[in-house]
Amino acid sequence: MNEPVPVARSVDHGFAKLMPDVDRERAWLLTLDGAPQSYVDLDEPTHLEFEYARRLGHVLDVVAEPGAALDVLHLGGGALTLPRYVAVTRPGSRQDVVEADRGLLELVAEHLPLPEGAGVELHAADAREWLESGPPDSADVIVSDVFGGSRVPAHLTSVDYVREAARVLRDGGVYLANLPDAAPFAFLRSQLANLGTVFEELVLIAEPGVLRGRRFGNAVLVAAHRPVDVAALARRTAADTFPARVEHGAALREFIGGARAVRDADAVPSPEPPDGAFGIG
Repeated sequence: MNEPVPVARSVDHGFAKLMPDVDRERAWLLTLDGAPQSYVDLDEPTHLEFEYARRLGHVLDVVAEPGAALDVLHLGGGALTLPRYVAVTRPGSRQDVVEADRGLLELVAEHLPLPEGAGVELHAADAREWLESGPPDSADVIVSDVFGGSRVPAHLTSVDYVREAARVLRDGGVYLANLPDAAPFAFLRSQLANLGTVFEELVLIAEPGVLRGRRFGNAVLVAAHRPVDVAALARRTAADTFPARVEHGAALREFIGGARAVRDADAVPSPEPPDGAFGIG
C-alpha cells in the first residue's frame, strides 16, 4: 500500500498543507500558513487531538441526551473535525458548515472526504453574513471557531454578532466558541460580557495555566438560556490528558468584573498570539 504523502496548496486566505500523521494510519494535520488548524483521523472521527477540540466535544456530548440528533451550525470549517465527530456520536444530525475560504473547503473535500450520508452541508460564505440571512430558531447548537490567520475577525467579536447568533438558535439552544487570549484577558472578558448581555447561562473552560496568566491559550465559552450540565463537563475535562477548569456562576462573574459589551463600531480582533503559542494538544 502506498504511503500517504503531504498535500500543499494555495487557498483563498493562505497556504494550506495536509500532513499525514506517522503514528496513525489515516490521520491528517491541516496547517494554514504554518499554523495548526485541524486534526482528523478518518478511521476514528471521535479522536480529538487538539485540547480545545476535545473541550468542544465534551460540551457537544452533554448538551442533549447521548446519541440524540441535533441541528448544528458550525462557523469555521477547517478539516471538519467536529462535524465528523457529531455525525458519529449523534447520527442523524443535520449540520451546516460555513467557511469563508472556498479553496480550503475544496481541498478538504477532495483529500479528506466526508462519509456518504454524514448529513453535513458545506457553504463557502462569511460567518456573520450567513447568520444575518439565516432563519430564526433553526439551530440547536452553534459552534464558532473562526480565525482569519491566527486571530478571530473583529466582526465576530461584538454583541451585535452575538444577537444574530442568538436569533438563529432555538430557545433551548447552546452557543459554543473557541477563543484565544492571555492575561489580563481584556478580550476574553469582553466576549463574556457580550454573551452575558444576551444569554442567562455562561460557562468558561480553560487550562489552569492559561487562567493563571502563565501562557497564551484557548478558552471555550458556552452560552445558553438554560442551565448547562457543569458537573458532567467538569468530570470530562478533569479526565483529559491536559485537564481544564470549568468556571461558572459567581466565580465567572468575578472573572468578568467590570468588562462591558462591545458594539460593532468598537470591536477588535482577538490578540495576536506569540510565536509558537499554538500546537497540537
